[in-house]
Amino acid sequence: MELDLLLILTFLVTGLVAGTIDAIAGGGGLITLPVLLASGLSPVQALATNKLQGSFGTFAASAYFVRKRQVNLREMRGMILCTFVGSAAGTLLVQHIDNSILAGIMPALLILIALYFALSPRISDVDRERRIGTTLFAVGISSAVGFYDGFFGPGTGTFFMLAFVSLAGFGLARATAHTKVLNFTSNVASLLFFLLSGQIVWLAGLSMGLGQLIGGQLGARLVVSRGNRLVRPLIVTITLLMSAKLLLDRFDIALF
Repeated sequence: MELDLLLILTFLVTGLVAGTIDAIAGGGGLITLPVLLASGLSPVQALATNKLQGSFGTFAASAYFVRKRQVNLREMRGMILCTFVGSAAGTLLVQHIDNSILAGIMPALLILIALYFALSPRISDVDRERRIGTTLFAVGISSAVGFYDGFFGPGTGTFFMLAFVSLAGFGLARATAHTKVLNFTSNVASLLFFLLSGQIVWLAGLSMGLGQLIGGQLGARLVVSRGNRLVRPLIVTITLLMSAKLLLDRFDIALF
């Protein structure tokens, strides 16, 4: 497809906004996917291109969190490996199995998660007692959520965040930092398979990716400086928006 200057600037601004929001609370795909589809890309091209541009944002946020020592990559090696393998397996399987069942149950799950983040007194910037060990978290949680991301996708960051807060005992800012690293890992695993498919629209993805690089760092800075005051309400809002979008898609209801 041919991209004019106005469309490229639209992609850039979209990536900037989505990258900022995604680094804080996830759900950047709510913004980027509709824009890619509206630009004339086919659904498969939009999904493939979205993985490319999303990788820039999660990389930028992850790199910032690593520099600020919010995460220790050495301690996360098992989680990263399990997330990568899980995402790759999910991406392979979705090509052969219908994921409509997940599309049906995901809105309800996301609403419950939003209520947990809104109402639970455990949600704060203070670390609490860990409930499961690092190895069990990697094998049981990272691989499962990574698989989900490769197989379906919406709400991946929310699931990682919930697991880090409720099972690993992390405060919200620390959970966000670790979530972005695993989000980047699952994005890269899926992206590798989309590269082989030849469905990526490179100029669109790179234009949006440039905005994601800037937005990802900006969002990560806000997480470190604002913490729970900013992250918690945004997680609830974005999760409810994802639920609404999935319900609309499920019943084929158009907003416009």
